[in-house]
Amino acid sequence: MSLLDTLNQLRESAKQSLLEAKDSATLEKLKNQYLGRKGELKDIMGRIKEVANEEKGLFGKTMNDVKNELTDILEEQVKIIGACKSSKTSVQPDPTLSGQMRDMGTIHPLTQVREKICSIFERMGFSIVDGPEMEDDFHNFEALNIPADHPARDDAETFSLEAGGLLRSQTSSVQIRTMEKTRPPLRILSPGRVYRPDTVDATHHYAFHQLEGLAVDTDITFADLKSCLHLFAQEMFGIETKIRLRPSFFPFTEPSCEVDVTCIFCHGVGCRVCKQTGMIEVLGCGMVDPNVFKAVGYDPEKYTGFAFGIGIERVTMLTTGVDDIRRFQECDLRFLRQFV
Repeated sequence: MSLLDTLNQLRESAKQSLLEAKDSATLEKLKNQYLGRKGELKDIMGRIKEVANEEKGLFGKTMNDVKNELTDILEEQVKIIGACKSSKTSVQPDPTLSGQMRDMGTIHPLTQVREKICSIFERMGFSIVDGPEMEDDFHNFEALNIPADHPARDDAETFSLEAGGLLRSQTSSVQIRTMEKTRPPLRILSPGRVYRPDTVDATHHYAFHQLEGLAVDTDITFADLKSCLHLFAQEMFGIETKIRLRPSFFPFTEPSCEVDVTCIFCHGVGCRVCKQTGMIEVLGCGMVDPNVFKAVGYDPEKYTGFAFGIGIERVTMLTTGVDDIRRFQECDLRFLRQFV
């Protein structure tokens, strides 16, 4: 019998022995017998001088194959025997016991409200756009017709960055960036987080969420704005909801309005929350100022548009009855579980 035949015969007998092993001690013994430093494979390798020169290449390849194959079988058997031993020693489950309920995750209440608002306006043809939270002075102020002496541009009213620029104080900056890249007509929503150095209390926070809307075309009127916001209020707060527009001022819109809706707590009768007026403020809006169009290269003689801004925390507090904005930032599971 040639040495190559002896090697192949060893392969078969070693495989069978390893596969039939029932415990770790037997495996360790077989490992030493076949793959150890004084094992049978090592012994056959030492007899390579008996192989003819033209067969030494085949013999060496076969030797490596046998060693790798037996090593793989050994490692697999170690895993199998270890798993069997673990299952025998572990506590077996009692099928008569009731199952354990696991806590399920849910969407954060702010995200729930944001998605609902976006869904309402998406059905009106608006699309969602996003932009950077680190902004420059042009997109956050100048292009929005906010003059250099406006209080909103004071250092005490924004978070300035050491490398220059600032953290955006409103998501209207996304509208500017979108108009720079897109020609009318357009209808967009820009939800996101904004930053202002306000003192944190029950109704203020230094980081909060806004959703700004913008529509631009050749024949948009104030009636389009009012109709759009009335549909939103009915979808968000109920079909019986009415809106009231009060004159206001925003640098980037003219004319500008504050929008009130029927109080969702007293349904217009009058209560403590609405200060007995029956209406409660929810957002600001107006027709886009021509200076904003000039800043982005739109012809104000050709195009008109409207814009509005909604505070996500504001709407969430109204619809859920939460009276402290800090609740949304605390990550308290006892609070969040109420919105599953």
